[in-house]
Amino acid sequence: MYKVASFLLCTNIFFSPVVFSTSAATISVHEQQVVTKAIDRLAKQTKNKIAITDIETTPIPGLLQVTSDLNVFYITSDGKYLVLGEILDSNQDKGKWSITELAARKLRSRVLAELNPQEMIIYPAMQTKIGTVTVFTDIDCGFCRKLHKEIPELNAMGIEVRYLAYPRAGVPSPSADKLITVWCSKNPADTMTQMKSGVAVATQVCAKNPIASQYALGNELGVNGTPALFTPDGEMLPGYMPAAELAAALGVSTTPSAGQN
Repeated sequence: MYKVASFLLCTNIFFSPVVFSTSAATISVHEQQVVTKAIDRLAKQTKNKIAITDIETTPIPGLLQVTSDLNVFYITSDGKYLVLGEILDSNQDKGKWSITELAARKLRSRVLAELNPQEMIIYPAMQTKIGTVTVFTDIDCGFCRKLHKEIPELNAMGIEVRYLAYPRAGVPSPSADKLITVWCSKNPADTMTQMKSGVAVATQVCAKNPIASQYALGNELGVNGTPALFTPDGEMLPGYMPAAELAAALGVSTTPSAGQN
């Protein structure tokens, strides 16, 4: 679940020369200069703005990994060839063999960590928080409602649930309007529970609501359905999971340890 250089596939976007920053210790100065010039040349030829966030070495000699916003792609150290696709390491265990996915997780983790909690609907863990899951949700999604009913169980296990809006019908839409009503209510957490339970709630509107921006973020992160669950390290989990399975995926034990109530 990663994005691969989508800017190379667009023909109707205005491009400008590359904006570049990198971890200086990952590649040589010469490689940095060569690759920067190559990407800058590509940006000018395609009239695209490629904002590079990092350039790193890979296990493959002569092949460098480039991250741009939420994109991951590869370029040879001589700047001649750009490679789109997923690189797998056959020596790694399943779940860790995609070098590309692991890089994408780092990007997603950073983006999620930078989100403003005040724009989320958060159901806090009871007592000590030992896990967090970020969920893109929709009011009318059946599996979203099923997951929502299990939030008390997740909270009791020490898992904080953080909601972001993802109206599957897009923005604007009736689905988006329902989410706007939730976010604009006096008590969004309670209103979310009411609406996911089928309770009719009067429509509310407020100028500063994050529905459109959260929907756009979901698309950038690769969300195409709900619920879309993300771990703190950026892994995207495959849709609805029962509370016990979700806890296990987050590394949270479902058996209380000694001293826990």
